[in-house]
Amino acid sequence: MKAACSAVLSTLLVILLSCAPLFAQAPAGQAQQPEFVKQGQQLMREGRLQDALTLFRQTLQTMPLSPQANLGAGIVLDLMGQGEEARKYFSKGIDVSGTPEQKAAAQRTMAMSYAFEGNCKKTTEYEEKVMRYDAEVKNVFQQGEIADEAARVCIDSGDLDPAYKWYQTGHDTGLGEPDIKPARVDLWNFRWEHAQARIAARRGNQQEAQKRVAAAKAILDKGSNPEQTAFFPYLKGYVDYYAGDYKSALEEFLKANQNDPFIQCLTAQAYEKLGDKDKALEFYRKASTATSHNPPAAYAVPFSKKKLAELAH
Repeated sequence: MKAACSAVLSTLLVILLSCAPLFAQAPAGQAQQPEFVKQGQQLMREGRLQDALTLFRQTLQTMPLSPQANLGAGIVLDLMGQGEEARKYFSKGIDVSGTPEQKAAAQRTMAMSYAFEGNCKKTTEYEEKVMRYDAEVKNVFQQGEIADEAARVCIDSGDLDPAYKWYQTGHDTGLGEPDIKPARVDLWNFRWEHAQARIAARRGNQQEAQKRVAAAKAILDKGSNPEQTAFFPYLKGYVDYYAGDYKSALEEFLKANQNDPFIQCLTAQAYEKLGDKDKALEFYRKASTATSHNPPAAYAVPFSKKKLAELAH
């Protein structure tokens, strides 16, 4: 649902893009990323997580104060399901960050580490630190983005009350942007309706969920944020899924972003509910191989790996 640091972006280490360019492309005129970062990214894209971890650990033997190497090792460990070990590296990455911007980026990786374990409380604890930094630099839009990111983790972990609170915080904070444009107002209102529809669906309140779906569609139909249209099939499918209409849910999920591990995971769940084990396994396998370190992967990777183990028997 996010524009710049979207939770649905599959770009590797996308959560760092709004903060320090630790794993992002360095802007023109700045030093390029170290070679080990590029190599680590490539290994992860190839699914060679152990090799990537070895690379980052070897780098740390000679560069123990490297934020990139510490965060890289932590991210790989999260993808391998070793969160406790990962957070040792994230803590070090936070400690050795040289600027407030870098520290906020490292804190955001720590938040996502807890997201991989479905820990809403600890995720929001670290996201709040990032929001404080964004407040200090007067980046109101990014404050709202981070609140929504925390909310996304909470709803995916089933913590609906804090999810509602953080989505509302994101909406209200975002609308406080100075000289906000009408299209940006529509964006925040669309996200808020989208969130309320999903929360209502999870609570079993289909009437409220459908009301919010209609409200979200009305905002989309204004045409002020055409890029958000891609998120509507996901919303309809989500609401249908929690209403028990798995056939309709599947149809909608197949219209959504097929590169998003969260959508892949939902598609697998719909196939599983419909009794198609082979297709469920196919989509769980896709979702399990995600190498992003963001909310979609934080939900999809561990859940899909668990499902693959269950369905193998």
